[in-house]
Amino acid sequence: MSAQRRAGAPDGQSVWASAAGLEQVIASFGASWSLFGALAEDLHEKSADALTHAQLEDLIATHGREVMRRLLQGPMDLRSIREPRLREVAGTDGVVRRRIEPGHQRLLATVFGTVTVTRTAYRALGAGNLHPMDAGLNLPTERASHGLRRLAALEVVRGSFDDAQQAIERACGTRTGKRQIEQLTVLVPARRLRP
Repeated sequence: MSAQRRAGAPDGQSVWASAAGLEQVIASFGASWSLFGALAEDLHEKSADALTHAQLEDLIATHGREVMRRLLQGPMDLRSIREPRLREVAGTDGVVRRRIEPGHQRLLATVFGTVTVTRTAYRALGAGNLHPMDAGLNLPTERASHGLRRLAALEVVRGSFDDAQQAIERACGTRTGKRQIEQLTVLVPARRLRP
């Protein structure tokens, strides 16, 4: 695991090998460490002794979900920092895009909450932008992640759209519209529903 954690620096060097690499890691994961620390402190406080197990579960579920969202945001931020700059990118339309614009953002709704994906856009006059990092992350064109789509489809199969809406809210902590759930279930191939 530690080799995987350190991989990704240029020339096969450890990402920890440079001050800049360490700074990237701290910047990307500092928020999740802080939130985890705050949650641990809340559980360590004497006042936590008065909480029931159900209250403890609720506290951990609520704050733990934000820790997980921030943990997912961390690798997204690191990939943005490490994204290689290409000279040009050609699309399936045959148009070569040479104009490079870093810092393009899009939102991704996930089972942990919404994260921001910042990536480089490659542009050409009269052609749509291309974002190679989107392909590397296998991002859907829509806002909902594959995991959120799968959860929606699984919950709809178990009951109604209203039941699915409530189950997603319980699992993810965010409210998803009924119409959005209907649209998400259409996007999931049946083979992905099987464990």
